[in-house]
Amino acid sequence: MGNPWEIVRNDISYPVKFYGKVIEGADGRKEWVGGEDITAVAYDVPIPGYKTKTTINLRLWSTKLAAEAFDLQAFNNGDHATAYEAQKKTDKICYVLYPGDESLEGKTLRLKQQYTLCSASLQDIIARFERRSGNAVNWDKFPEKVAVQMNDTHPTLCIPELLRILMDVKGLSWKQAWEITQRTVAYTNHTVLPEALEKWSFTLLGELLPRHVEIIAMIDEELLHTILAEYGTEDLDLLQEKLNQMRILDNVEIPTSFLELLIKAEENAADVEKAADEEQEEEGNDDSKDEETEAVKAETTNEEKETEVEKVEVEDSQAKIKRIFGPHPNRPQVVHMANLCVVSGHVVNGVAEIHSEIVKDEVFNEFYKLWPEKFQNKTNGVTPRRWLSFCNPELSEIITKWTGSDDWLVNTEKLAELRKFADNKELQSEWRKAKGNNKMKIVSLIKEKTGYVVSPNAMFDVQIKRIHEYKRQLLNIFGIVYRYKKMKEMSPEERKEKFVPRVCIFGGKAFATYVQAKRIVKFITDVGATVNHDPEIGDLLKVVFVPDYNVSVAEVLIPGSELSQHISTAGMEASGTSNMKFSMNGCLLIGTLDGANVEIREEVGEDNFFLFGAQAHEIAGLRKERAEGKFVPDPRFEEVKAFIRTGVFGPYNYEELMGSLEGNEGYGRADYFLVGKDFPEYIECQDKVDEAYRDQKKWTKMSILNTAGSFKFSSDRTIHQYARDIWRIEPVELP
Repeated sequence: MGNPWEIVRNDISYPVKFYGKVIEGADGRKEWVGGEDITAVAYDVPIPGYKTKTTINLRLWSTKLAAEAFDLQAFNNGDHATAYEAQKKTDKICYVLYPGDESLEGKTLRLKQQYTLCSASLQDIIARFERRSGNAVNWDKFPEKVAVQMNDTHPTLCIPELLRILMDVKGLSWKQAWEITQRTVAYTNHTVLPEALEKWSFTLLGELLPRHVEIIAMIDEELLHTILAEYGTEDLDLLQEKLNQMRILDNVEIPTSFLELLIKAEENAADVEKAADEEQEEEGNDDSKDEETEAVKAETTNEEKETEVEKVEVEDSQAKIKRIFGPHPNRPQVVHMANLCVVSGHVVNGVAEIHSEIVKDEVFNEFYKLWPEKFQNKTNGVTPRRWLSFCNPELSEIITKWTGSDDWLVNTEKLAELRKFADNKELQSEWRKAKGNNKMKIVSLIKEKTGYVVSPNAMFDVQIKRIHEYKRQLLNIFGIVYRYKKMKEMSPEERKEKFVPRVCIFGGKAFATYVQAKRIVKFITDVGATVNHDPEIGDLLKVVFVPDYNVSVAEVLIPGSELSQHISTAGMEASGTSNMKFSMNGCLLIGTLDGANVEIREEVGEDNFFLFGAQAHEIAGLRKERAEGKFVPDPRFEEVKAFIRTGVFGPYNYEELMGSLEGNEGYGRADYFLVGKDFPEYIECQDKVDEAYRDQKKWTKMSILNTAGSFKFSSDRTIHQYARDIWRIEPVELP
């Protein structure tokens, strides 16, 4: 059907190459030739500002086969399949973004996608810079006009691509191109998870992008010399440890220039040691003239022997260095893209205060020791125009009424003025009414999407985010199972007295090849199928997994939510932004001290946030305790697992899920994400939630204070900080 806002720009296209080889011209300039050629074609999407007279442009890219790459001869010979083969390869690049990469084909396709977007965008940026510079292109001014912000490691190839264009196409020296690149690019780390800290096969990258691997090797060599200058050669084991932690090219042959320095240093150390030994020997021979005479007679023979020894010592030095620093045959050769980002970028930032500290202290600690000035924090934000005004117009009108204007849309600090009205009965009544109307929209959405009918009088408890073990949807559903089991053990009267009615809503998507995440989704839906059809429980508990979660679904769920769960294993969530959206809409949060939860809790007040769980600094010790077999699970956690194993939720075998929570063997087992450890505190915290919800006056006040405290988490503030501290640009006053 297409997107009417996407405007194809056939007048703007750039060549993109894969495979081929690198040749060197008579002038020493490298040229990448041969291989597969495609064309990246621009598509433009206009983005209007809020109450501005201007729009900006989002440039997207599609791919088509380069005209010269079509096999016309094969087509004319009737071999249409062969003729269209190149076309199929080209089209495939744009079929599905981020395809499964378990196979070699999947990895190759993902690399092609990343490089296509990087190459086309950089060629376009450089073309604009040259056009606006006229006949006086000054490349040293390039970083003053261009900022390339790398979001995680997916666009890392823009580093060697920018260098390739500057050196091979524009004729700049390595020194000048490297300086320009370092001043231009910056790196935002969004997560500490392995999938975001990409490592690509050195062989695959070398085949697909041969020139880029050469350039990455040059950057790696620069890094090696920096590390050598910092740590010296006195302790080779220490130096090797630093290289293992910091190198871009892991388990790849070290450059000859670096190898020669190490060998020379080792030989010098051996010479010093030998000289010391000789001096000691001479001192011992001073009293013996006869021995001295004998030594003179044997001088020629000794010189010959010393020459032989020196040769052996040189060979031993080389062998020692190669043994210590050479590649290991049983380890893969990989390219660490995150290390490439840190080395090349002039700024490295995390996206929440606690995350930025983890980036400095754990993820990139060795780089932080080397370049502490590079590291910053830029806490994420969300736009109040979409995530409050657009998706929750009724609450927005109330906010405008009580703050006196709609200035809060562009100056969210105005939201803090709601604090002085938090106890006002009129505001609380209007607030509850708006929340109730938004809950009715969720009731309709659930009926439409799932067929389930839920009561709007229940508490709406929501966890919507990517399905991942560290985000711990499993902890949430285990808590629900515990709640359900306890309900079943009670009389109807006891249930109503003990439990607040809840509708527990899940939403999110699992990556295509993430099997365990898909098992979690399966388990959630199975629990829902059982609980939702249990006549004894009725409206006291419903469990709903909303399919096909997207932004449009979120725009319905977030305004009507009353409790939102942000319960990741502490230290594993970089920031999160849905927590900000929920808080902005007056939803209370239950969560761990992780990501932006820490700062949200500070702003909304500790009494208005339901906190539980181990803290980030405790996690390593808890995993060690588990590995040593010292962890004793809470009986209630064991009770839940045993209940699941009775088959109450259907015949599906959940042993893969249960097994991940048992044993002490490490990742994949041994409850790596500490579900069992945090479970007791979690269910006790949920009891506090029930207690607070029963007092609707208190709950509404807490809701108002959440919206008031969300003022800090506007993307306007975030973008201003990036502009001021990283891109070094000033806002332009409109006439």
